Amino acid sequence: MLGILLAAHVTISVLVQGEAFVVSSSPGSSSTKAIVASSSRPHRQRSQRPTATTMAAIVGGGRIGCALYDMGGGGDTLVGRGDIIPDGDGPIYVCTRNDDLEDVISRTPPARREDLVFLQNGVLGPLLEKHGLAKNTQALIYFAVSKKGEPPIDGITDANPEGLTSTCGKWAGELKERLAKGGLTCHELAEDRYTARMYEKHIWICAFMVAGAAHKCNMGQVDADHADEVRTLIGELQKAIEVEYGVAFEDGVKDRLCAYSRSVANYPAAVKEFSWRNGFFWDISEKARKEGTEDPCPLHTKLLRQVANEQGLTL
Repeated sequence: MLGILLAAHVTISVLVQGEAFVVSSSPGSSSTKAIVASSSRPHRQRSQRPTATTMAAIVGGGRIGCALYDMGGGGDTLVGRGDIIPDGDGPIYVCTRNDDLEDVISRTPPARREDLVFLQNGVLGPLLEKHGLAKNTQALIYFAVSKKGEPPIDGITDANPEGLTSTCGKWAGELKERLAKGGLTCHELAEDRYTARMYEKHIWICAFMVAGAAHKCNMGQVDADHADEVRTLIGELQKAIEVEYGVAFEDGVKDRLCAYSRSVANYPAAVKEFSWRNGFFWDISEKARKEGTEDPCPLHTKLLRQVANEQGLTL
C-alpha cells in the first residue's frame, strides 16, 4: 500500500498492498543518508512535516497504494514486488499484505528502514521488534476504496464523526497532510494512545469477522441481528488484552466498534490471514489451556472452532 516519491532534493519511499506495479521515477537527485532506526531508542522521533519538495515511495499497486499515490499529486514512486527500495529521504509507505512484510523489509536498504510506514491491520509489534523497527511509523486505516481510481470513503461513524484513522511516529505528520488532500481525516496520536487504538481495531476485525463467518452474514447484519453476542465477544477480547498486555482502553470500545461496522455494513465477513488476526486470540486461549487455567476468550474459541469445522480450517 505504499509508494516512493522522488524529488530534486528529497526522496520518500512508500509500500503498497496489491499487485506488482511498474516503477516510475523522476530525475535523479542527491540524497541524504537516513539514520538507522533502533528498537532501543526510548522515544519516537519527532514527526516529520512535509515540504514542497517532499516525495514518497509507495510499495504495492493495490487500491490503497494507488489512492495514496493520487493524493500525493503523482510525484511519488510506485515500487512493485521484487523491486529494490531506492535510496533517498522521506517516507516509504508499505501497502502490502502482512505476509509480504518480511520481504519488503529485506528489500529496503538498512539506512532507509526507519522510513518504512506500516499500514497493515493486525498486531505488528513482534515482527517490527525482530527487525529493530519498533519505533517506525504505523497507521490504522479507517477508510475504504471500492476499486482502483475511485475516491476513498472516510470511516466517519455516528459515534465518531471526527473520524477514526490514526497514526503515530516519524512520518505521521506527512501521512496526515497527504490524507487531508484526499478529503480524509487522520489523528496523530501519542504512542500509548495509538497502541490502545491498534488493539481496538484488532478486536473489531477478529470479533466481527468470526461472528459474521459463523452466522454467514455481513458486518452490518452482525451488528443488527447478533448485537448481544458480538458485544459479549468484544468484551472478552478486550479483557484478554488488558490482562495479557496491560493496555488501558478508552471508554466506549463496544459502541465505537459497532458503529464502525454499521458504516461498512455491506462488507463481507470471513476468517482469513489467521496468524495475523484471530490466531492472536487463539494463542492466548491455547496458552491458558496449557497452563490449566480458564479460557479468557471462550466465545471466540467456540465461534472459531465452528467456522474451522465448517470450512475445513486447521487451528
